[in-house]
Amino acid sequence: MPKKEKLKIAGAVTLYNPKDEDIKNIDSYLNDIDKLYIIDNTEGKDNKNRIPKSSKIEYIFKNENVGVATAMNIGAKKALAEGYKWLLTMDQDTTFKPGVMDKIKKIILTKDMTKVGIVTPWHNTRLIDKKPETEFDDPHDVMTSGNLVNLDIWKKIGGYKDWFFIDGIDIEYCMNLHKNGYKILRINSIEIDHNLGDIFYKKIRGRLFLCTNHSAIRRYYIMRNYHYIRDMYIKDDPGYCHALANQRHNMIGVILFEKNKIKKIKMYLRGLKDYKKGIKGKYPYKK
Repeated sequence: MPKKEKLKIAGAVTLYNPKDEDIKNIDSYLNDIDKLYIIDNTEGKDNKNRIPKSSKIEYIFKNENVGVATAMNIGAKKALAEGYKWLLTMDQDTTFKPGVMDKIKKIILTKDMTKVGIVTPWHNTRLIDKKPETEFDDPHDVMTSGNLVNLDIWKKIGGYKDWFFIDGIDIEYCMNLHKNGYKILRINSIEIDHNLGDIFYKKIRGRLFLCTNHSAIRRYYIMRNYHYIRDMYIKDDPGYCHALANQRHNMIGVILFEKNKIKKIKMYLRGLKDYKKGIKGKYPYKK
């Protein structure tokens, strides 16, 4: 009788000033993977004594915020060096439900993965996106957290863009996959929970506004990086790229419904200005 194939999976999670519940989230998937790289971007004090005690865990304290893209690339490079083919990429605010990983592993082992760059479940969030009725689909893009990344393909397309730092990393990576002939396999019959923070919707005269309550610094990265994505992929998907870079609708939501609106609008404008200057990477000014 042939030996049953076992899929070995590494994981990478980025920490940044984690709360106790963020640390606890690690327990929801640690037993389902073979190795976990914890990249801690917290500045000034490490969290090593707070994380679970496990021989599976390699804790990497950066003592500075190197960004999510760099953290995920660190995990991917380490996983490849140790012979892993798949990497689970996680945010600190995401949890896995029992049995989810086993179902995903079974699908990976039974389907042709040569052109699949990402395998991902459906994300339960407070967004009003409607889940497709089909079991599988190839969405335009998916959030980085909760993905199983094909590391052979990650290497072929150049990994995540370090200079994006935070916002737009997931969108760019997915567009890069599709541009190079790869696809995303989303399993809509499997769900995970992803806490996107303090988001809500407001409706005025039939128009629906999504209020993410992102910080001012996040507004900077969103405006700047989305314009870079537009430039990189405008020929591949002009409609989506123009809509992505046009932040007018989101700016209206900030002005009407969010706190610290003046600072956020200023950071939107600074992000646009720095995009025009060609500035990339970590926010270059004193906060």
